[in-house]
Amino acid sequence: MNKAVRKAVIAGNWKMNKTPKEAKELLSAVAPLVKEADCEVIACVPFVDLQTAIETTDGTNIKIGAENCHWAESGAFTGEISAPMLKEMGVEYVVLGHSERRQYFGETDETVNKRTKAALRAGLKPIVCVGELLWERECNITEEVIARQIKLDLWDVSAEELKNIIIAYEPVWAIGTGKTATAEQAEEVCAFIRATLAKLYDPAAAEAVTIQYGGSMNDGNADELLGKTNVDGGLIGGASLVAEKFAAIVKAASK
Repeated sequence: MNKAVRKAVIAGNWKMNKTPKEAKELLSAVAPLVKEADCEVIACVPFVDLQTAIETTDGTNIKIGAENCHWAESGAFTGEISAPMLKEMGVEYVVLGHSERRQYFGETDETVNKRTKAALRAGLKPIVCVGELLWERECNITEEVIARQIKLDLWDVSAEELKNIIIAYEPVWAIGTGKTATAEQAEEVCAFIRATLAKLYDPAAAEAVTIQYGGSMNDGNADELLGKTNVDGGLIGGASLVAEKFAAIVKAASK
């Protein structure tokens, strides 16, 4: 991390877990454990938990994010949620382009780009996920895959808008598998993402972007991962569902 030039951010991605009652219990447990955090703390929760989460974290340093949004402001999109709806509720962040959305729900770089621009228009802060498959890493095309995703996902996003975007590097082979990229692998790709942003925008803009690592970061490996220069935080899956484990990662990011 380099807190002198960019914000460290730890965001929990709850995925499809926790009822509203359970969400209140978990956030009530997390809040006192992270109240002294020297980093941004976010809980990205299922749509049905958002209102409870916002109410439960009122007056705390925990920000609330959603796990997706649609690219249209309104319309005939049964079952979808728009960015303005989230903004009016008090949501501040939204996860976009997660590998599970791409894998199971057919999202593409084009739709991620459309969702990202919609979120920015509504005043939300997107957490845009990129990452390679195991086969792509084994074929030694990680950089090509990541560069393509960055270029397409951020197409037509201005340098000014980039200031409100977080990039989450999530190697798909390390999500929910228990496998984790080594700290060196995470640093290598996060540094490459920053270099790609520098080419698309400029070095100063790239240097200011928070780049998270999101492949099975936990309370046991957070210190090593967050000790790397270009790893500015984490998008946390399973460990975000346990108050003590999530708090330990926040503590690591607060050093």
